[in-house]
Amino acid sequence: MTTPIRLLIVDDHPVVRDGLRGMFTGDPGFEVVGEAADGAEALARAATLHPDVVLMDLRMPGMDGVTAIGRLTRSGGTSRVLVLTTYDTDADVLPAIEAGATGYLLKDAPREELFRAVRAAARGEAVLSPSVAGRLMGRLRAPAEEPLSQRELEVLTMVARGASNREAAARLFISEATVKTHLLHVYAKLGVNDRAAAVATAYDRGLLTPGGR
Repeated sequence: MTTPIRLLIVDDHPVVRDGLRGMFTGDPGFEVVGEAADGAEALARAATLHPDVVLMDLRMPGMDGVTAIGRLTRSGGTSRVLVLTTYDTDADVLPAIEAGATGYLLKDAPREELFRAVRAAARGEAVLSPSVAGRLMGRLRAPAEEPLSQRELEVLTMVARGASNREAAARLFISEATVKTHLLHVYAKLGVNDRAAAVATAYDRGLLTPGGR
């Protein structure tokens, strides 16, 4: 008989843990060896229980799931982490994958899909929900952002401070035509069409900061 997959369920909602435990306990291919309500408790339980797969929620009070995933990965243990959450935004998916999660599934996944994902994670295979896979593929296919040159940043800084093209040219000791050329390059790299949008986008991306760059 095949040895059941040992599971540690990590979620801050008792009703979710109860539901998952009941679901997996009903199948002889799985054994729920423990539960945890946050990342810190998950680390402690994983260190003593040595589960094959950790079902990890992300947004929990105290230590969040991403932090716990990173620490589990760095600990050198053999437990695989399968994220099971409600959220599939870039801000949730990418940090979890980068921290070392083997897979990423949403809580609305059907029972059999969840079972397959846990089995795959136990084998060390990457498994992603369709929406998460689509999101990651979209990012991989998107063209890489081209960084602004030092001179382009200087011109954009002048613009952000309210300088006209002529004033920026005088302060940077370049021609007004050169300023216009640099701005056209900035617009293209940032994907915008005017000065105001360029400044706003640069602030959003952290290229410019209030009071400086």
